[in-house]
Amino acid sequence: MQQENPYVKQFPELLQGKTVLYVHGFASSGQSGTVSRLRTVFPNARVVAPDLPVRPAEAMALLHEVCDSEQPDLIIGTSMGGMYAEQLRGFDRICVNPAMEIADTMKAHGLTGTQQFQNPRLDGVQEFYVDKALVKEYREVSEQRFLAVSDADRLRVYGLFGDEDTTVDTYGMFSAVYPQSLHFHGEHRMNDKSFMHSVVPVIRWIDDRQQHRERPIIYIGVETLSDSYGNPASSVQKAVRQLIEHYQVFFVAGDAEPETAAWLASHVNVPAWRHTVYTWRRDLLYGDYLIYSPQQGKPDGSLATLIEYGSDTFKTWEEIIGYFSRLGGQ
Repeated sequence: MQQENPYVKQFPELLQGKTVLYVHGFASSGQSGTVSRLRTVFPNARVVAPDLPVRPAEAMALLHEVCDSEQPDLIIGTSMGGMYAEQLRGFDRICVNPAMEIADTMKAHGLTGTQQFQNPRLDGVQEFYVDKALVKEYREVSEQRFLAVSDADRLRVYGLFGDEDTTVDTYGMFSAVYPQSLHFHGEHRMNDKSFMHSVVPVIRWIDDRQQHRERPIIYIGVETLSDSYGNPASSVQKAVRQLIEHYQVFFVAGDAEPETAAWLASHVNVPAWRHTVYTWRRDLLYGDYLIYSPQQGKPDGSLATLIEYGSDTFKTWEEIIGYFSRLGGQ
């Protein structure tokens, strides 16, 4: 009996009827594990994932042809594919660990000489050769990065950078151009966990914007997230993962202290990015629900439905999960 994957979950309502172009990394193909994840998690999306030519100019030409013919609703590129995707202007894009200096990366990690493709390709080719001339071609194409980026295009690109990536580190140069750049918990290669916890929330943000979808808002007081030792409260991370599937979730703290931001980045990560509100006046927050602890005081006058964490009704996060499950996204 096959064991159920504890991370992967389907979201048929996301990217429904849309086309996603996936741009693979160096020595990979359109049959990579990320393509399988995309098709599994978003069963009602059409995922286009061509095998890219080894020569970078030919790869870019092919990608422009695909964009012209398919008009993808979303482009996702990883590693070298993130470098290519950044240059496909005018589309919503997610660049994951983009190798913006691919020629230097190839030299630093010994990606020259005879190379084996890591995934099967439709043409059956299993290896290729990287010489100095080819490295130069990669450098020339990568130097086209960030050219003629419009203000509108800056807001159509997300850069996701693994905090354990030991292969590339281009966050500094990327974030200087694209403000929607953030770190996620993960290595250079995505696995099921990093994909579901980090990439899927960003895809949800993009799909919501494209669909003009407005979700009910939940505010969560940061004091409810941790135990007396500063560790995540029992089931709180599970709760956040489930709540963001149906709601816009924001985290509320009194002061913008570095410790609070660091805790959220460590234990909540991507869902807390640009979803943290600093205010002592919780009664002024406009939303549908507010989860709070009495240690911060009851926000009298709030228009939101108040959920007192630790009360007889909501003693644990499991009880809060059950409450919102019964609401069904309302």
